[in-house]
Amino acid sequence: MSEHDEAGPTAPPSPVRWFDERLARLGVTGLLGRDAVLAVAVALATLAFYGVLLPLAATDGEVALTAPQVGTVVAIGCAQSLLLCVRRLRPRLCLAAAMACQLLIVAAAPDLSANGFALLVAFYTVGTLMSVRFTAIAAAAGALLSAAAAAAVLWVRGGDTAMVFSHLSSSALAYIAAGFVGVYVASRRSHLAMVRDRAEEAVRAQRERARAAVAAERTRIARELHDVAAHHLSGMVVQAAAVERLIDRDPAAARSGAVWIRSQGKATLDNLRQVVGLLRDSDGAGEDGNAPVPGLSALEALVAEARGLGADVSFEREGEPVRLPPIADVSVYRIAQQALTNARQHAPGAPVRMRLSCGARQVGLEVANGPSPEAAPSGRTGTGLIGMRERADLVGAELEAGPSADGGWAVRLRLPVRAEDAVRDSEYENGVAS
Repeated sequence: MSEHDEAGPTAPPSPVRWFDERLARLGVTGLLGRDAVLAVAVALATLAFYGVLLPLAATDGEVALTAPQVGTVVAIGCAQSLLLCVRRLRPRLCLAAAMACQLLIVAAAPDLSANGFALLVAFYTVGTLMSVRFTAIAAAAGALLSAAAAAAVLWVRGGDTAMVFSHLSSSALAYIAAGFVGVYVASRRSHLAMVRDRAEEAVRAQRERARAAVAAERTRIARELHDVAAHHLSGMVVQAAAVERLIDRDPAAARSGAVWIRSQGKATLDNLRQVVGLLRDSDGAGEDGNAPVPGLSALEALVAEARGLGADVSFEREGEPVRLPPIADVSVYRIAQQALTNARQHAPGAPVRMRLSCGARQVGLEVANGPSPEAAPSGRTGTGLIGMRERADLVGAELEAGPSADGGWAVRLRLPVRAEDAVRDSEYENGVAS
């Protein structure tokens, strides 16, 4: 991975990234190719420094170097620079080889305490790629090796002991500085990458929340439309079948049934308008939803409506009426409505028993039907049970639905009621069903 790649595509432009982009346009890609260009550039800089400035310094007497020494230093320095082509592919090998070249420079020109550009770049690279501990150990070892090489030359050729301390101090300062600049750059890159990852994670989480909200809203719309449309339309289908049978035998009764179907169709449209209004208005009262939301007080009217379709439905209430929160109130009503619809569709002609129990801490609803004396109409399974379970989960209730012991079907709902929500009111029994 190149240096600009670590910063990420959203990072601000940097000189390294700018040069990498230009090299890519020239066809130079990959770590080896880009580092080879850097190695050549450092070699040219080394050639200019050692090949031009050192002879001038020697001529002016600033450094005691002979022409052969200058030539040796220039050759070793250029070779040291070319080692940078593997600085990121083999950082340890590159540093060791560059350090060996530096020892040769110390041996060839002990009076020259300058460190090559390539060795500083190698220490910087190790700082960006290796641990802080490794970088510190490498810098200390490099400084000690330079001092040891100078001491060896001092022992062989003689000279001032200050030369050893000069190599030790200059090398330690240069190597530690270059290495820890690399450590700082690596830490900054890691921090920027972490910030970028967190930002991307936040964006992903936001998108997931948006998708979940859309899915939840679609489920809510589907549940509301199913509960309203399925109940009313199933009753209209039953009544239409009766009208079809009576149209020749009893025209008056057929006409009465047609009137009922028309009124039921109007009621269905009104309920659909109410649902649309509720979905559009977060306060629960949309433009078209001016009718009261059905709840426990409307269960008796719901039973009476089912009896009007010819169903054998009994209703039993236990305990004082409880005023539930609006969401829980309408959820219990919709579950009872869907249970009656399922009984009418899947167990036609079977007696249905609805029981509502209101306790101090729980409201219970049971809708059970016996086995049907008629064959249930064939067709694919609907989504009624799914909608009932979703409504129960929405208000924290427990729902059980399954076959009963007598061969029928039973739906049981248990809704916990908090003390502050269970407002008992004698006027509640006089509520108007929608």
